[in-house]
Amino acid sequence: MDDRSIMENLLLLEKGVCDLYMHGAIESSTANVHQTFSSALNDSLGMQGALYGKMSARGWYAPEAAEQGQINTVKQKYCTGC
Repeated sequence: MDDRSIMENLLLLEKGVCDLYMHGAIESSTANVHQTFSSALNDSLGMQGALYGKMSARGWYAPEAAEQGQINTVKQKYCTGC
């Protein structure tokens, strides 16, 4: 397994962890539990951002630019009164 594959797997796992922490925060029943999940989510988002930054710097993760037509379609779909 090469470095790029390892980084892609780490990024995918970190995104999954962020999803779990977010749902934990949403579903938490007490302020302490909510704060714990929120703190863990923020930490994981930081790690996800660092992984993305390292991959992007190496040219391993380059998001595609959306065409203006695609942007307008999504905007019309979700933006009422815009």
